[in-house]
Amino acid sequence: MSLAIIDAREWQNEFDLRTGQKRTDKSPKVQMVKQVLRQHPFPGDIDEQGNSWVTDTALDLIGRYDPNFVFLSYAQQYYAFRFERPEEAKREQLIDAVFGEVERFSKESGFVPVVVGTGDMIPVSGYIDLSRLNGLAITSHWLTRYAGLYDLSPADMDYLCEHAGIERLVDKKEFMALFRDEQVAPERLPDYLAIACEGYCFRSTLLRRPVMIPSHNYTMPVSTALGPINSITDISGGIDAMLKEKKVALILVEGVGVRDFRLPYTACSNAKDWYVYENGEAQYLTISTGKHQVFAYPPGYKSYLEDDENKEYPFSGYLTSMPAGTIGERFAGRSVAVGNRSMFMHSVTGADIAIECFARNLANQGCLGVIHR
Repeated sequence: MSLAIIDAREWQNEFDLRTGQKRTDKSPKVQMVKQVLRQHPFPGDIDEQGNSWVTDTALDLIGRYDPNFVFLSYAQQYYAFRFERPEEAKREQLIDAVFGEVERFSKESGFVPVVVGTGDMIPVSGYIDLSRLNGLAITSHWLTRYAGLYDLSPADMDYLCEHAGIERLVDKKEFMALFRDEQVAPERLPDYLAIACEGYCFRSTLLRRPVMIPSHNYTMPVSTALGPINSITDISGGIDAMLKEKKVALILVEGVGVRDFRLPYTACSNAKDWYVYENGEAQYLTISTGKHQVFAYPPGYKSYLEDDENKEYPFSGYLTSMPAGTIGERFAGRSVAVGNRSMFMHSVTGADIAIECFARNLANQGCLGVIHR
């Protein structure tokens, strides 16, 4: 049973993570996490103190819990790039600042850092309007490269095939064949995936219009002493091996790729054939589990069919269960996760204790702490 603690600055409440029912737990570990939450209120997704909040919270949690594995995510610059597109000098300053936080954490914690850049960002060159299709188009708020398509008419196919912003259409069978070794429920996949050309963004259901989006990052940078890393699927196993001898921190730097990475790095694959990972739950899960994870919550699936009064894990967005096989779940020692990427830290890391911002669509609602063990 996992416990969720919501801290809204004025109050704290405890809940069962799976059911959402209120709970009361006076155990020392719960009281410790509640104290860390009180000490570190989240400043906001785009606030320039957002990344120092990650470092400060993680160092405090490490001092109290003494873990051997830490999973961090720094995302403030990603939100700033995506929704504000700062001038070049400011952009460089934000990147320097986040790597400054990575260095500060590494020096003060003594953990061996494995630093991963999730990919470069580029300006939007065009938007793809799917609102007038006869069939159904489903996009995610955070994925820009993929849209799921259902029940297309001949006129829809003509429109899509002629659109300058669409790179290709991939039907369900082709999608499944590319990841044939991964378990899949075919009924959860769209009839077709529409794949955007680099720089284009689907706009059918976007809540906030982005001004910068991930480029097609076929490779991503990894600064590590893990040894050869050919793919993001290799990172997880390398950390498992290193944890046998050292304390390790896996650190994801959002919105930064090979172009702007500030550390010596190895470029590893962030793709399989035409499928390129954006910095969403599939990329995080693939890094954390060491296996491709595109079908757990596939792009363009009908998540609304699973979102009713009976849905479990109400604090976990569209996730309906806690993913299995993650680094923290596999590791027998103590582990923590801290990040300013809402939802991901408690769900895709498997850490004993996770602290994250509790924000939705840039609205700051406080912090969420989750105790899994």
